[in-house]
Amino acid sequence: MLTSRTFVKRTRGGAVRKVVREHYLRDDIACGLAGCRLCGPEGAGRPCLEAPPGPGSAASSLCPQPHYLLPDTNLLLHQIDILEDPVIRNVIILQTVLQEVRGRSAPVYKRIKDVITNQEKHFYSFTNEHHKDTYIEQEKGENPNDRNDRAIRIAVKWYNEHLQKLQTEEKIQVILLTNDRKNKERAVEEGITAYTCEEYIKSLIANPELVDRLASLNDEGNEIETGRIIFSEHLPLSKLQQGIKSSLYLQGTFRANRDNYLEATVWVHGDGEEREIIIQGLRNLNRAVHEDIVAVELLPKDAWVAPSSVVLHDDEPQNEDDVEQEEEKENCLKSSVSGRMLRPTGRVVGIIKRNWRPFCGMLCKSQIKEARRHLFTPADRRIPRIRIETRQASTLEGQRIIVAIDGWPRNSRYPNGHFVKNLGAAGDKETETEVLLLEHDVPHQAFSQVVLSFLPKMPWSITEQDLKCREDLRHLCVCSVDPPGCTDIDDALHCRELENGNLEVGVHIADVSHFIRPGNALDQESAKRGTTVYLCEKRIDMVPELLSSDLCSLRSNVDRFAFSCIWEMTPSADILKTRFAKSVINSKASLTYAEAQMKIDSTNINDDITASLRGLNRLAKILKKRRIDNGALTLSSPEVRFHMDSETHDPIDLQTKELKETNSMVEEFMLLANISVAQKIYEEFSEHALLRKHPAPPPSNYDILVKAAKSKGLEVKTDSAKALADSLDSAESPSFPYLNTLLRILATRCMMQAVYFCSGMDNDFHHYGLASPIYTHFTSPIRRYADIIVHRLLAVAIGADCTYPDLTDKHKLAELCNNLNYRHKMAQYAQRASVAFHTQLFFKNKGVVNEEAYILFVRKNAIVVLIPKYGLEGTVFFEGKDKPKPALLYNDEIPSLTVEGIVFYTFDKVKVNIMLDASNVQHQKIRMALVEPTISGISVPGQDVQLSSHNEPEMKKKKLGK
Repeated sequence: MLTSRTFVKRTRGGAVRKVVREHYLRDDIACGLAGCRLCGPEGAGRPCLEAPPGPGSAASSLCPQPHYLLPDTNLLLHQIDILEDPVIRNVIILQTVLQEVRGRSAPVYKRIKDVITNQEKHFYSFTNEHHKDTYIEQEKGENPNDRNDRAIRIAVKWYNEHLQKLQTEEKIQVILLTNDRKNKERAVEEGITAYTCEEYIKSLIANPELVDRLASLNDEGNEIETGRIIFSEHLPLSKLQQGIKSSLYLQGTFRANRDNYLEATVWVHGDGEEREIIIQGLRNLNRAVHEDIVAVELLPKDAWVAPSSVVLHDDEPQNEDDVEQEEEKENCLKSSVSGRMLRPTGRVVGIIKRNWRPFCGMLCKSQIKEARRHLFTPADRRIPRIRIETRQASTLEGQRIIVAIDGWPRNSRYPNGHFVKNLGAAGDKETETEVLLLEHDVPHQAFSQVVLSFLPKMPWSITEQDLKCREDLRHLCVCSVDPPGCTDIDDALHCRELENGNLEVGVHIADVSHFIRPGNALDQESAKRGTTVYLCEKRIDMVPELLSSDLCSLRSNVDRFAFSCIWEMTPSADILKTRFAKSVINSKASLTYAEAQMKIDSTNINDDITASLRGLNRLAKILKKRRIDNGALTLSSPEVRFHMDSETHDPIDLQTKELKETNSMVEEFMLLANISVAQKIYEEFSEHALLRKHPAPPPSNYDILVKAAKSKGLEVKTDSAKALADSLDSAESPSFPYLNTLLRILATRCMMQAVYFCSGMDNDFHHYGLASPIYTHFTSPIRRYADIIVHRLLAVAIGADCTYPDLTDKHKLAELCNNLNYRHKMAQYAQRASVAFHTQLFFKNKGVVNEEAYILFVRKNAIVVLIPKYGLEGTVFFEGKDKPKPALLYNDEIPSLTVEGIVFYTFDKVKVNIMLDASNVQHQKIRMALVEPTISGISVPGQDVQLSSHNEPEMKKKKLGK
């Protein structure tokens, strides 16, 4: 059956065009009931509804007889956590609902699609928009929403009539679940059984815990608002878009301050540059949450403020709606500063796109007896506390749980949410690992059978046909140099002298793109994951282990596919020729950095591998000096390594990582390969090259570095990367040898994040930290998806492979880059969180440890100290609750804090006690206490200790160019 709709459409050129849209209707679309004699059997393997419905769907006191559930769009959008619960089975999802959800929330759409494919849940997707009995036309004067509600009710009636025709022994019906009051009223008028989600869930007597997972919404699906108004109303999207278009408002990404919950910044993108707008104060923040896309209104210049130097954490028990207490804290943010310190300041007037997701953290149980409302504290300090209702508070206390935000009413100090899942006891290793992976949105589920089906069939070997398409380099003395225990070896090197006296140097990279072909399930999963995530005791692979640790890994003494970048160089490291080739190699040795260094340094070893390493090391030193002379930065960041107990797997020793010459050797050739490949793919694909840039920091970022150096009698110039590099090189103090390292650590904190981008979507290619006009990632395709795309571009450029549509679509590449940047950032945060947790385990049985520390930052009410031995940072407060306040005097010009007559400057050496605070079993944290200098009459307790979690350029990674 065919229906059609005709309408006219005006083209961009002004012409009027007649459009006829055809819509096919069928009478053979099955209902989804297993073994339905009216419809015939469903397709093999497709999820079917149980017939009759199983006990999980029949335990309702409202509807004791067997039944199926059919939710409308708003219910599915807001109550997806309920629908995902194992108790809820036998649910019909209409095509109408799926289409609406897809347009309104991509994450919820993906979640419901995953539920539908889970055969144990017995969810069925019914194509009602193409069924001849359930399709309806939109009536005159009817809006799309009302038409869709009517289509849902028509489908429910069709199902109930269909079930009656089956004449089963026990009456079976379909129940409409809707939180829309009007839709429910009309359904009841039409003889349909309909309940709100809350009514139905509360009727499941055997599963009272499900009530906690209900989203806190009213009948219209909106947040409930009663009582005193705290926040101004968010403007509707239409007004925000008009205001942004007329430059009345600015659109940007809201980024909460980790150290001050009453301050945030909004990064506004436009005209090829980013602008930073400061937001201060609870009302100006106006219910925005970290990473929301918001609209801000700039305040008059006389209301502009400087970034606050106060550390404020929202962790005190308080009346959740006590805004007077917040106003008192906001007064601490204000101080008189020079005009040049003021920054553009604004207020949030509306939310363009929410970035809400499930959050991990712990429940702060209310002190009120038998209370049902409690505050949930997220693990991420940038996320506000969330108010939830639960009857399980005693059970959930001391557990790591997941909570979702439902809404943030104007009358509430905190957003409302609901309990989603209990992950397990706080402090348990498996629980904490699961928490940090979920909190940082790291995809970590096992690879599906569909993904694994695209792996090569074992046993696998290189064939004669393969060799005909590749350059055979197995005769070369190739070796790899990696950290100890590395199994995903994605690069190897060789160096040999040519007959003309020049040197041939090769970087050979695992040819992962040979095994991962564009568009298949393996490729899609790798693109989604974006990067391998390295935790202290666990590795979350981007690609299945068969590839990462076997077929792609350039292990010694086995033939492997590689993508080779080969240079002819003079002995002074001048490049004469560069070529690229798909190749076959056979690595002669898999060495650690220490083993390679030992070979280079030993006077008794003179084999071919050692000769190659010495040649590489000599050239690397020349390349590094040349790079630094051109303005490349050498920065610093404290890194630590754990030694684990072989039985308990607890850390028994912790030390800072020591870098050897061989680390730098590998780094230099990885950087050189990345630059050479970037130049080649940009030559061939000027609009579609995937590149990586490191933006220059805005001058204001350097204020803290310049002032800190000045306090020690040093001058740091920041006009360019070269000026900064020269200043850091000359910043030495014979009496304070660690000063230069501290300056480089602080300089690292001033940097912007390096990002991937598509060349056709940007005009700034420069990599600030490396002082390179162009750069990309080519050398780690086992653990970075960006490198796989670069391999594909390079293969097309040299005629070794063919292109495909998505590879030359700059908009799709830009979208891919956004995901890769996000995954890379989340992987870094997850890795740091893993180190922080293992550091906590390390100090668990150490008692009190006394160590030297250096002041990194001076705040108005605290100092932030770094302990080099452990790479630990902690905040030491000089004010405590219910304690006498000491006399504090803060100097912003020369960062210093005077406490009871004792002056603390940036980079001053102090002594601290480190201990695990076990006074609260639920929230065990490492804490610091100041020991020297002593301040009479006051106690100086430490606050939560954290490892460095700051933006770093490309300079200080495990294998830098990699």
